[in-house]
Amino acid sequence: MEDYFQIGIITAPHGLRGETKVYPTTDDARRYKRLKEVILAAPEEGQGGTGERVTLEIEGVKFFKQFVILKFKGMDRIEDVEKYRKYSLLVPRSNAVRLRKDEYFIADLTGLMVQDEDGTEIGTLKDVMETGANDVYVIALKDGRELLLPAIKQCVLEVDIAAGFMRVHILDGLL
Repeated sequence: MEDYFQIGIITAPHGLRGETKVYPTTDDARRYKRLKEVILAAPEEGQGGTGERVTLEIEGVKFFKQFVILKFKGMDRIEDVEKYRKYSLLVPRSNAVRLRKDEYFIADLTGLMVQDEDGTEIGTLKDVMETGANDVYVIALKDGRELLLPAIKQCVLEVDIAAGFMRVHILDGLL
């Protein structure tokens, strides 16, 4: 299981006073109002970065269109934040949003072994596509094909994060 969750990506400085424009990667951007600090994570070495992580205290939060504007304590000039383009903002699992029944973090679902109703392994959950009505699970089947499975009660019969599997019913016409 992941110990940290990405909640945003810094896209650019915002203004001249050290504010940053953040693209939120969380379902609830308003959660930034409740945060006191975040972990700033550089891109990994293979992606042109160093992989370094720094904890920063949040001094101010505003919202602008689909972005969150953050002001970090001690960063008061555009030069202070310019170097953080494309850095991720992380929170520890202990600071993650509370989930309701039958809700899961995408990071916990990715990689689960997927079984059919009989318990036969059919593949691995590769990705989750977030759509307007319901999420869609991208399952890499053992034969090399992909299955797009709607994340609805009729299809998802059981999810056991601890055991590492998901049991599903494949509706007619999906394969």
